[in-house]
Amino acid sequence: MPIATPEVYNEMLDRAKAGKFAYPAINVTSSQTLHAALRGFAEAESDGIVQISTGGAEFLGGQHSKDMVTGAVALAEFAHIVAAKYDVNIALHTDHCPKDKLDTYVRPLVAISAERVAAGRNPLFQSHMWDGSAENLADNLSIAQELLPQAAAAKIILEVEITPTGGEEDGVTHEINDELYTTVDDALRTAEALGLGEKGRYLLAASFGNVHGVYKPGNVVLRPELLKDLQQGVGEKYGKAAPFDFVFHGGSGSTAEEIAVALDNGVVKMNLDTDTQYAFTRPVVAHMFQNYDGVLKVDGEVGNKKAYDPRTWGKLAEAGMAQRVVEACAALRSTGTKLK
Repeated sequence: MPIATPEVYNEMLDRAKAGKFAYPAINVTSSQTLHAALRGFAEAESDGIVQISTGGAEFLGGQHSKDMVTGAVALAEFAHIVAAKYDVNIALHTDHCPKDKLDTYVRPLVAISAERVAAGRNPLFQSHMWDGSAENLADNLSIAQELLPQAAAAKIILEVEITPTGGEEDGVTHEINDELYTTVDDALRTAEALGLGEKGRYLLAASFGNVHGVYKPGNVVLRPELLKDLQQGVGEKYGKAAPFDFVFHGGSGSTAEEIAVALDNGVVKMNLDTDTQYAFTRPVVAHMFQNYDGVLKVDGEVGNKKAYDPRTWGKLAEAGMAQRVVEACAALRSTGTKLK
């Protein structure tokens, strides 16, 4: 199937919300990791989301120029071609964009999609994230108010993060402390500023103790039941049940129980990066250790071309990451839910 149209993406999110499941949102940094994500979704018979962070886009832009927009556009265009060979719907998303990179990342990408829509085509990306978690809430929501109508006009869904997620993601760092919990007042201020869909659809990354990166169980206290309080607090004021489409950030290492509670309370998208990075790299490490005398020219020998051919270990990496995506679909209850 081709990359999801705006209508299909909205339907995907609606079905996830109603069915209490979520789509894994897989960070990719190359054509190969893209294929691994697509393969995993196809094997799980799940639609899904592929996303590119600012650091990923810079890497994709090449180390000569490190241009984020070039990198993101190039992979998105590539995805529009190759995704048609996979029997699932895929939405393209850009991950974590802080204030100092809006002008060199999200705003130019929104403009590109606006031009495409004006010409009668679909947007290049289906959603973009504005990460204002490093700003105070008033400034965060002010920028979101500017971006939301621009995104809506380009048939794009905006993702906003209103309170910090701990740890580090592409240079944006937050301490692990009590500020990692969104309050009902935060959610009410968000609804007042951005509406509840009438001004444009948005996804909400609320914080319930989430931390990016690698951590051992017990080091982070997740409270996904907090999402229910946010839904009820805002829903009661506006007369709308479960008004928010939530995003689960920092999901690596979460327990099955924590994920289940989050899904039951409106999470429709869960980001995966750390776990899939490891799943991609681990088979490569095994290959190199097991075939060291083939990938290296040891003691004057010539090595083994079949061992160091990037296609040899690249196929192993793709398979490893694809399997992790399959596991993520199962954990998020999206297995077998693809749109027909």
